[in-house]
Amino acid sequence: MATHRVSEDVVVADQADDLARRLDADVIKKAAKADAAEHQMTLSEAFHTHKKAIFWSMALSGALIMEGYDVVVIGSYYGHPSFLKRFGVEAPGTTNGYVIPAQWQSALSNGSSAGGIIGLLINGWAADRFGPKIVMMTSIVALTGFIFIMVFANSLTMLVIGEVFCGIPWGVFQTLTTAYASEVCPIQLRGYLTAYVNLCWGVGILLSSGVVKATLPIASDWSWRLPFVLQWIWILPLATIVYFCPPSPWWLVRKGRLEEAENSIRRLTNQEVVSADDAKATVAMMVHTNELEKEASSGTTYIDCFRKTDRRRTEIVMMVFAMQLLSGQNLIGQGVQFLQTAGISTNTAFSLNMVLNSMFIIGTIFSWGLLTLFGRRTLYTAGMASMCIVLFIIGGLAYIGTNSSIYAIGSLLIILNFAYNATLGPICYTLIGEVSSTRLRQKSIVLSRIAYQIMNIICGIIVPRMLSPTAWNWGPKSGLFWGGSALLSTIYCYLRLPETKGRSYGELDLLFEHKVPAWRFKTTKADQFATHGVVRNDVEYPDSKEEIKHLD
Repeated sequence: MATHRVSEDVVVADQADDLARRLDADVIKKAAKADAAEHQMTLSEAFHTHKKAIFWSMALSGALIMEGYDVVVIGSYYGHPSFLKRFGVEAPGTTNGYVIPAQWQSALSNGSSAGGIIGLLINGWAADRFGPKIVMMTSIVALTGFIFIMVFANSLTMLVIGEVFCGIPWGVFQTLTTAYASEVCPIQLRGYLTAYVNLCWGVGILLSSGVVKATLPIASDWSWRLPFVLQWIWILPLATIVYFCPPSPWWLVRKGRLEEAENSIRRLTNQEVVSADDAKATVAMMVHTNELEKEASSGTTYIDCFRKTDRRRTEIVMMVFAMQLLSGQNLIGQGVQFLQTAGISTNTAFSLNMVLNSMFIIGTIFSWGLLTLFGRRTLYTAGMASMCIVLFIIGGLAYIGTNSSIYAIGSLLIILNFAYNATLGPICYTLIGEVSSTRLRQKSIVLSRIAYQIMNIICGIIVPRMLSPTAWNWGPKSGLFWGGSALLSTIYCYLRLPETKGRSYGELDLLFEHKVPAWRFKTTKADQFATHGVVRNDVEYPDSKEEIKHLD
């Protein structure tokens, strides 16, 4: 059976290659037409034409609400009285009289990261082999069973095991939803829909902080078990969405299933606007882009991510995701404990934590406005610089120690989270979807997320020790350390981070292929590389809507 399937894939791939060679001129002509039409489309036209793609992208990104809820809820328990009494050790003089030892905090925080790395590696292979839909559905079924471990855990060891197992499908959710959003939407909507991934994450985090605060008065183990139970609510609606959503046309093109790709495009667009010929032209553009990337790279394995032009692209997406934590964002994830170490009471700390987590939603919505005015490089670099300044101020205020400085630190932490979610948080997902090549997108996003998880493990080891009164006990002074980290990251952004706003995937391929410096991406015209890009076989790139019809 396996042999038959492999031979079938080979035949399909050969047919696709033969078709591309036989119809090269026609494919290039249609590709130029589709590429031009996409560039000339206004935002309102893009919304009207691709409203189905918007719906499916937003619906599928709902999986990140579940992941945001699940991943962050455990961090809130480090200041949860019932959880601390059940699993903590006595610590006289602390807010609750108990603490979770720093090494166990590290294990709990890193458990999902370790599982996530396993899930990411599996996903990078499985999504390309079997398709994103099958992998996503399998992950949902697996998570349904893994949640039982968390709900009925009776020791910290069981909780760590549960975090590891749940981390496997969570890693799948993160990469597949981002890749899907970047593949089904046109240039005008790509930034908004990939940034929306961050909003979903924020909704989950806000829900978790609200649920945990609501369970504080419960005087039993159900005070911390109940938030885990609520994870099952997401399973059925999420599985329904995955079952009915159209497959990614880019994945179908890479598999040589061109007719199915055309059908998927028709399902993702307004059929009153997009005709069957338009769908064929869009598929031709995808085939053309795929052929360009075949010339610039060797294959579609993880090793190929570090070869030729893809080496630079992989480095950038990995650093963009890793810098989310190097910016000091990890202090936000430990918000309750961070506020308590600053001297704020438990109830006030949980209330401020809800305000803190609401910035994920408010900041992401604000970022949509910024995306219309500024480029990705500008927003990401400015956001990193802003976080650097705020972190240095927080670290400096820690040395004052007055009541006013304590609440100023709490306010600045909220500002820090707003700055993060208006820039770094959402723009990260946009960048990793746009910088990676289409043929290696799944694996590039997987590698970027692994870089994040490795950095998350490192932070999971040192941040609890920074904040724990029984370890380093830095408290808010740790802002100085992460301020320095954010400063170095800002320098990297200036030197290496390219501008991708308004670029088609074919244009980005050309800019990377010709080694254009990061600071020149915005001003360099891709069509100057005529012999390797959209200008081939005497087919020129149209400059206006009036010229598009001449390509028919």
